[in-house]
Amino acid sequence: MQRIFLLLGLFLLGALSNINAQENHTITIDFTGIESDKGNIYVALYDNKDSFLKKPAKGDIVKITDKKATAVFKNIPNGVYAISAFHDENNNKKMDTKIFGIPKEPIGMSNDAKGFMGPPKYKDAKFTVNGDVTLTIEMN
Repeated sequence: MQRIFLLLGLFLLGALSNINAQENHTITIDFTGIESDKGNIYVALYDNKDSFLKKPAKGDIVKITDKKATAVFKNIPNGVYAISAFHDENNNKKMDTKIFGIPKEPIGMSNDAKGFMGPPKYKDAKFTVNGDVTLTIEMN
């Protein structure tokens, strides 16, 4: 009897592991419009409206080669996300801004979302993950 429970427990554990593995995906982001190989691309992944442009769920710093860059986020659960990025051209590890916080360095958002009189909105940048996703973001 114990053997049956042990086998049933192992089976359920294996099934749950399979379900969990199927729910984690990869987001690949290809950046275009990069004008130089200087500096790096700073990429942030947000998992809700309240944290958008404030506190990313994940982040990465991507090297630019031949005016191209690609970021990859692995083990991402199903859900709704948004991405922001900036090209730190002078490599000072921050986004430089002009008056009123307007970026001096190229930026990009998922869905190529643009702001009007301020930063882009989460609703314009959000996308759904329910499988592996590949995005292209124009840096400008």
